[in-house]
Amino acid sequence: MQRSSESQPVQQETTPLLKRNRDLAVLHTIAAYLNHTVDVHTALQEVLARVTDLLGLQTGWVWLLDEEGRPLLAAAQALPPYLSEHPERMTGYCLCLDTFLDGALEGAANIDVLRCSRLKNAERDSDPSSHGLRFHASVPIYAGKIPLGILNVASEDWRELEAEELQLLHIISDQIGLSVQRAHLSAERTQAAARLATIEERNRLAREIHDTLAQELAAITLQLETADALADARPTRAREAIQRALTLARNSLEEARRSVMDLRAGPLQNHTLPEAVAMLVQSSAPGGIQAPTIQFTCLPAEHFPILPTRIEIGLYRIAQEALTNAHKHAQATQINLLLYADTQAVQLLIQDNGIGFDPELLPKTDTRTHFGLAGMSERVRLLGGTLSIESTPGAGTSIAAIIPRPM
Repeated sequence: MQRSSESQPVQQETTPLLKRNRDLAVLHTIAAYLNHTVDVHTALQEVLARVTDLLGLQTGWVWLLDEEGRPLLAAAQALPPYLSEHPERMTGYCLCLDTFLDGALEGAANIDVLRCSRLKNAERDSDPSSHGLRFHASVPIYAGKIPLGILNVASEDWRELEAEELQLLHIISDQIGLSVQRAHLSAERTQAAARLATIEERNRLAREIHDTLAQELAAITLQLETADALADARPTRAREAIQRALTLARNSLEEARRSVMDLRAGPLQNHTLPEAVAMLVQSSAPGGIQAPTIQFTCLPAEHFPILPTRIEIGLYRIAQEALTNAHKHAQATQINLLLYADTQAVQLLIQDNGIGFDPELLPKTDTRTHFGLAGMSERVRLLGGTLSIESTPGAGTSIAAIIPRPM
C-alpha cells in the first residue's frame, strides 16, 4: 500500500511530461510539413487539422493579407454551415482583423462571442445544424515585424484556452509566418528568374539575328549592289549576281522560319552538337583558293555528352561567329577548332593564323563593328562560363570558351 501511495505523485508528474512530449511531436510534424510543402494553402489546411485535433477543438481558419493589405481567407477547417454555406459572411473585416491591422493584437488572445462580430451571429443562429461557435482564439502571424495574417481556432463551448495552449498557438503562428515569408521569397525569385529569362531570350534573339539574318542580308545587299553596278556594262554578270542574291534571300527566309518555329536553332535539329559543328566547319570551308583550311577535333570522339539545349546553342553560335571572324576579318588560312568535354566542363577552342589584333584597343573602337566578340562574351557569361581572347597583330587569334556542366 505504501508503494502504491508513493507512485501517485510520480504519475501526476508524468502526465504533464507526456503532454509536453505530445505538443513537441505535433510542433515537429507541423514544422516538417511547412518546410516541405510548396503550396501555402495546402500547408495551412494541414496545420489547421492538426492544431484543432491537438487542442480538442472543431474549427479553425486563417486570414492572410494580400499585396494590398486586404485580408483573404487562406484556409478553413470545419466551418459551421452558417459560415461555410455563406462565403460572404467570411469576407470583409471584423473586430479581430481591425485590431490586428491597428497593431494592437500582439499575442494570442481568447475572444468570446460578445466581442467577436463574426461569431456573434453564428452563435445566435437558431438552426441546430449551425453548430454555433461561442468562443475563439486569435493569433497574429508575423514575419519579423511584417504583419501577414491571423490564425483562428474556435470552439462550441465556453472553454478558454490556457496560457500554455495560447503559447503553443503562438509558436505555430511563428512557423506559419516563416513558411509564408519563404513562399513569398520563392515567388519573387521565380518572377525575377522569369524576367531575367525574358531579357536573356531577347538578347539571344538579337545575337541570332546578327549571326544569321544580318550577315546574310549584308551579303544580299553586296550582290545587289554588284548587279546594279554591272547592269548596263555587263548584264550577264549582273543577272548572276541577282541570282546569287535570290539564293541568299531564300536561305535567309528559311532560316528565319526555322528560328520562329523552333528556338532550338535550325542547325541543331536532329543533330548532336559535334555533328552540327562538323557541318558548320564543312560549310565554312567549301574549297577554293581563298578558303581557309579548318581542322575540327572533338573529344571524346564517341559518346560525346548530351548537353542542355541552351549550352549547345551557345557553343554552336560561338563557333559560328569565331569561324566567320577568322575567315572574313582575320583573313586566316588555317583554323583549328577543338570541342572537348569532361565531367566538369565543356570547352571550345578556336585558333587561327590570321592578321590578329590588339585586344586592348577593342573598347576604344566602334562597338557595332565588334558585336560578334561582344555577343560571344555575353553568351558565355549567361551560361556561367569564362571566355578568354588572346591575339597579337600579325600572329593570329586564340579564343577559348569554358562552360561548366550542370551537376
